[in-house]
Amino acid sequence: MHSLEHLPIAITMGDPCGIGPEIIAKLYADTAPLSPTLVLGDEGIIKRAIRLLTLPVKVIVIDSPEDFQFTPNTINLVSLSSLPEDIPFGQLDARAGKAAYDYIRAGIDLALQKRIRAVVTAPINKEALRLAGFHYPGHTEILADFSGTKDFAMMLMNDDLRVILVTIHVSLREAIEQLTMERELMTIRLAHRAMTQLGIAQPRIAVAGLNPHAGEHGLFGSEDEAIIKPAIQQAQAEGVEVSGPWPGDTVFMHARQGRFDVVVAQYHDQGLIPVKYLGVDEGVNITVGLPFVRTSVDHGTAFDIAGTGKASHASLRVAVEQAALLAQTHPK
Repeated sequence: MHSLEHLPIAITMGDPCGIGPEIIAKLYADTAPLSPTLVLGDEGIIKRAIRLLTLPVKVIVIDSPEDFQFTPNTINLVSLSSLPEDIPFGQLDARAGKAAYDYIRAGIDLALQKRIRAVVTAPINKEALRLAGFHYPGHTEILADFSGTKDFAMMLMNDDLRVILVTIHVSLREAIEQLTMERELMTIRLAHRAMTQLGIAQPRIAVAGLNPHAGEHGLFGSEDEAIIKPAIQQAQAEGVEVSGPWPGDTVFMHARQGRFDVVVAQYHDQGLIPVKYLGVDEGVNITVGLPFVRTSVDHGTAFDIAGTGKASHASLRVAVEQAALLAQTHPK
């Protein structure tokens, strides 16, 4: 077996009815150098995207990562489904949900077997997953479940901001109920680990408060004082450079200005709104805590523009670049 550094990165195609196939095709049409990658997807759907965009990209179907051969503007494809090429663009389809799930499962298995260097995921549609009988709220939970990972977190980053989430795909009410000191401390530790893997030796971590003004000393809720602050103090005792809880309405501004390297956000929208407000084209989603590197685009399946050729592949390129960088320092 090759050493991990020489293995290709696997890109999962995502929902076949979304923009995943198109942005993958555009990625391989780039003239700029790209780390060695293969695609886990569907031959017919990838070729449809290439024809749609009239791109000078070829497809070579391979049986396994061991058959990978690098050729410019050529997709090494492990074809895992045989969908009809006229499956509708931009529509919910159980067949597409099943296929997207299969690509992810294959990526997890290959990563755990150390036959690929990292996994980069194109977007999936959660409703299509459900139609296919898979009741996962998103990629992150599938990856954690099938890799046996208990301590994990979702981090989004772009050139201006890095944010890691304490709770992910749950209702706001459930997110508040899920907050515990242990979960908070775990996320702070994962933030520190992720930053060091990105090459920041002494990361400065800010923790956003849950309530307005970080609770105003109990005036607007007790969680900041009773749950978040003790977790910060424990992390500080472990040598982590972490501070807070900071008011959620200003902490992201301070981080963007360079005061902090990463912000620990308490729930999905608290963390993702500031990141996505700055633009999704250069954003990347990283699952921290897995036994392998996983990055993803910072956008969804974009059913409204699927099949039009308008989708940008910028986030996918950044996701591949970040996966290559993280794979160099990820524990083997």
